[in-house]
Amino acid sequence: MNRSEEILKNGSFGKLLLNLSLPAIIVIIIMIIYNVADTFFIGQTGDPNKIAAISLSMPIFTILSGIGTLFGNGGTTSVSIALGEGNKEKIKKITSFCFTGCIAVGIVFFLAIFLFTKPLASILGADQTTLDLTVVYLRTFSIACPFILLSTSYGSLMRADGDGALATIPNILGTLLNIVLDALFILVLKWDVFGAALATVLGNISSCILLSVLIARKKKNLIPDLKKFTFEAEISIPVLTLGLPMTISTVMGSIASTFQNRMMISYGANALAAQSVSGKVGMMITMLILGFCMGMQPAISYNFGAKNYKRMYQVIRQTGIFTILLGLGLTILCYLYKDSLVAAFIDNEEIISMGQVFVFAAVLVGPVYGIYQLSQTFMQATGKVSYAIFSSMLDKFIVYLPVLYIMDHFYGVYGIAFAHAVTMIFTIIITLVLALKWSKKIKGQ
Repeated sequence: MNRSEEILKNGSFGKLLLNLSLPAIIVIIIMIIYNVADTFFIGQTGDPNKIAAISLSMPIFTILSGIGTLFGNGGTTSVSIALGEGNKEKIKKITSFCFTGCIAVGIVFFLAIFLFTKPLASILGADQTTLDLTVVYLRTFSIACPFILLSTSYGSLMRADGDGALATIPNILGTLLNIVLDALFILVLKWDVFGAALATVLGNISSCILLSVLIARKKKNLIPDLKKFTFEAEISIPVLTLGLPMTISTVMGSIASTFQNRMMISYGANALAAQSVSGKVGMMITMLILGFCMGMQPAISYNFGAKNYKRMYQVIRQTGIFTILLGLGLTILCYLYKDSLVAAFIDNEEIISMGQVFVFAAVLVGPVYGIYQLSQTFMQATGKVSYAIFSSMLDKFIVYLPVLYIMDHFYGVYGIAFAHAVTMIFTIIITLVLALKWSKKIKGQ
């Protein structure tokens, strides 16, 4: 048993935090910066239409990240369980399946976006003032599709054996490059929306290059071998089903975001820009909590596979306490500095005024969001896919869309802003009940 597996099996919570969650949280922070960078630098132009165009395009990026998570998170869980079982040969087959899937799906997305850019922009909600800008961003961004899938998937797979530190290096490089290129392309060369998209493309390509180098040198068991690629049920079904809950959540979130954007832009580009900025602030809380729970997933899966349930529940309890405290602290900080956070993106009095209320709505669920995310992670990490899928659909689709339309009807633009907070009240309760029900069955075994 190597050092990483020893930490999964016997390491203290502090060691799990440092070796699993801290690297995952760093990756999440990097993803947040990646996501925020384009909006921030475009905001310096002072044009809300350009911010709106990027916001309208974001659901595509989110969908791609979700599909990358399908292979990455599903593959990570499968590899961690295989490690707990001591099945090394199976790991090779899993990684080869994930690699091939990312390449194939990435090429399909590239072709679809590049060839049908204008109709897609209209579907996403672009109007006469934002259509051309959205088309420019999407067409340029489409080149990055395979690279986004690979960097998301393999960045996750590198954490499967408990050593998550290496996965942060390619993400850090890609993010730093993206920020530098954003500043160069947008502020110096004045390429605006095209520059923002090109910076994203080059950042993801650089991440993939470094990932390849690190895997070849440090994680040879993750090197894809086309001879071992297989669609056999033992490999493909666990990867796709175990990764499906988070993927459905992400894809459904993108669809819901498209509905939300279309509704918000009917109140004007300033309203959508304010929603976009406040959404980035709320995302800082939810994504950090997500990163912490994702980081602990290999420990939960490993001990579940090894049938060490006492250890598994110890990790879950400690993670639950930490995520609640983390969410509470981040919520207080974001609320206290909401004015400065909104103003940092764009200096527009109307957007800042609306954004202050929107930020409050976005961070409202922060203290209890960890309960939802940990319940999701527990069900997914232990293979209870049906429960995890259902709970992920509640937050992004089944409950959210009706609430969104009802809140818009009665409360207008501010109703749209608070729709997610209202949705989470119902979602957290239902998800927690499902997790406790599954936990009772495990304890019975």
